[in-house]
Amino acid sequence: MNRYSEFGIAGLGVMGRNLCFNFLDRDIVLSAYNRNDPNEIKIIEQFRSETRDKKCKCFTDLSAFIASLERPRKILLMVKAGKATDDLIAQLMPNLEAGDIIIDGGNSHYQETERRQELCLNGMVEFIGCGISGGEKGARFGPSIMPGGSLDAYLNVRTYLDKIAARDKLDKSCSVYIGPGGSGHFVKMVHNGIEYVEMQLLSECYDLLHSRFEVSEIADIFRDWNKGECSSYLLEITISILEKKEGDVFLIEKILDKAGNKGTGSWSSIASLQLGSVNNMMCSAVNARYISSFKSTRIRFNERKLNKSEGVDNKLLKLLREAYQSARRINHHQGFQLLKMASDQYNWNLSLTEIARIWTNGCIIRSDLMEECVNTLKYSESLLDDVVFYKSVLNANDQLTNITSHAILKAIPVPCLSAAANYWIAINRANLPANLIQAQRDYFGAHTYQRTDDNSGKYYHTNWD
Repeated sequence: MNRYSEFGIAGLGVMGRNLCFNFLDRDIVLSAYNRNDPNEIKIIEQFRSETRDKKCKCFTDLSAFIASLERPRKILLMVKAGKATDDLIAQLMPNLEAGDIIIDGGNSHYQETERRQELCLNGMVEFIGCGISGGEKGARFGPSIMPGGSLDAYLNVRTYLDKIAARDKLDKSCSVYIGPGGSGHFVKMVHNGIEYVEMQLLSECYDLLHSRFEVSEIADIFRDWNKGECSSYLLEITISILEKKEGDVFLIEKILDKAGNKGTGSWSSIASLQLGSVNNMMCSAVNARYISSFKSTRIRFNERKLNKSEGVDNKLLKLLREAYQSARRINHHQGFQLLKMASDQYNWNLSLTEIARIWTNGCIIRSDLMEECVNTLKYSESLLDDVVFYKSVLNANDQLTNITSHAILKAIPVPCLSAAANYWIAINRANLPANLIQAQRDYFGAHTYQRTDDNSGKYYHTNWD
């Protein structure tokens, strides 16, 4: 085995461990580190036994791990975001030299990434904030990779990231330099926000179907959807989930309806509010998960409910499919608009078409729709600016509003479908009742307003009393 390893990975959790095997499959000489914690001894022992015949050195001593790497050292951190990441960086820094590169592959907040970049640069160490999507399987066989930070540092690790990344339809790596600062983690954050909505939309469709169809029938309906333009990785795994049985019972019927979250969805919602980007679908998806956590409250209130939920029947199936796809298009539009506004605000110069391209394989939100977004964003600054894309949403407007209306009348919550419908209605109205809001603001706070009969841009104030 070589005296020095080409690359190092610190953290052998699910993602880190599978990324290690991915590197080793590409014949990259690797060093792997996991902390010598009593609760994690079995992790490193098992990994060492599984890589005994591979080009991999395993360590529980951090100094020995660092010493095993060729210079400039390239270390990928795959530990829990937050304090664990900061603690590991603090342990690494005294042992690193100028030009060494730390890559944070966790779900870190982009502002934390920028703080860590400044900290590392003070020690002449480069820091890359790198979004990695694809889950366990993606990490093992090829994820979508979103590195951001110093371009020079990226060029030093580009070959390795390209080797382990998924490939698009043209056999091009689904890894690309995103931009400076925390842009890589910002893009991954928005990816997760889009993912939240995609998952919520599917759960709403499932809910609308569940009172009229058996689970196996819903799986068949979704399988039919997955043959056309609705095709996606999330729809594919949803079919598998619905087909899974435990004995004679479908497993989905035994899973408690409380959804967890790791914060990236709420981060996307907060970022959109801070930047003034309309993202009501992500906000609705996050709130839907929060509401699900109030299980005991929902049970208590449900006892008082008089109306019975009735989902869609065979007559409404086609409407539901078209409403679902229309809502997905609006979700993607909102997600890419958030990326554009962040790019403009922070001078990141993001390439939306390249971001869409690396999301066509390896990642959780890969789909036929994402393939369409790649080409659309080559020529349009926003998806809805493209005539074809816009018409595809317009043509399904009645289906979206009808399904939303049906659901609400039948007491079935559809927060993301209704958010999509409301956004579409509002964005296509020349006049909104915001004039009353502005008058109210002027009344109690003298915030002024502009007039429809004055095009000069002048602001007015009225003494309303």
